[in-house]
Amino acid sequence: MATALRSGWSKPSTILFASEVPANEKAFAFALAQASEFGADLILFHAYDTLVVAASETSGIRYYDYAAAARAEMEHLQPLAERVRHAGIRCEIVVRPGLPADQILSFLREREVDRVVMGTHAPGPIGKLLVGSVAEAVLRNASVPVCIVGPDAVDGAYRHFATRTILCAVSLHDASHVVATFAAELAAQHCATLILQHVIGPDDHVAVLAGRTIEEIESDLYSLIPVELQDKISVQTIAVPGDPTEELLYQGRAQQADLMVLGAQGASAFAAITRHGVVYKVLAHAHCPVITLSPVVLTQCGVEAKSVHFSDAYLAGVF
Repeated sequence: MATALRSGWSKPSTILFASEVPANEKAFAFALAQASEFGADLILFHAYDTLVVAASETSGIRYYDYAAAARAEMEHLQPLAERVRHAGIRCEIVVRPGLPADQILSFLREREVDRVVMGTHAPGPIGKLLVGSVAEAVLRNASVPVCIVGPDAVDGAYRHFATRTILCAVSLHDASHVVATFAAELAAQHCATLILQHVIGPDDHVAVLAGRTIEEIESDLYSLIPVELQDKISVQTIAVPGDPTEELLYQGRAQQADLMVLGAQGASAFAAITRHGVVYKVLAHAHCPVITLSPVVLTQCGVEAKSVHFSDAYLAGVF
């Protein structure tokens, strides 16, 4: 039996924005809008793996100046902090030396954080093969929901990133109860319409249908919504055969979704970083931010985390 989700996951009181230098403006604007909407504190977090090399005035010997490196990185984030504080939001700057994914995950173990917001980008033909490697590591190992603002996400700053429609990928498996419950709680917080979409892959078509109609499956999806929320939010259900990634991206555009919710679990390292991986495709091409629940989060909620190795496996509701 899945346990209750932490209330801070759907109504965050502390948001961590994992920043590059220079910062991803769309991702920062989204994090700032989320912090403003919920009255949450915003932590500007940056990890750097380059060190400032200085020379001693007396000996001329070159050395690594750790303090100077930290100051330089903090200076890059000061303009962002000023914008946050100008909006009336409490802000903290944290910079650490080390690999970004490792430092973000370490910080999440040390501090109470309810949500991570980060951007990803595709710098070029070679970069596209590795796009989002830091985001990939974080979203699969974080102990809190992770919101990714991808390169194709439409900048919603002009409407303050209002969340009116949430698209959630589900199935009738155990993990989807947690994913759908989280999406329903988000919809309640934002007063948004929730769309539950179950894509029936070619290999699962016979087993999933099993003599049932698409309409019957869509009716079953409604049972994923907690009873106490069924009268509080507007819910639509969609069941459709096809390629999971293509159908999810299509519905995201067709329904003008402002936010997507996915479970992120499994898949090989190769599939995760190449353009053939489901997670890569969704994050690289979604027109809106995507919130993911990692295997760690799902396990915290009572779902057994299934590891998938050396394949590009897909389970509806769990990518």
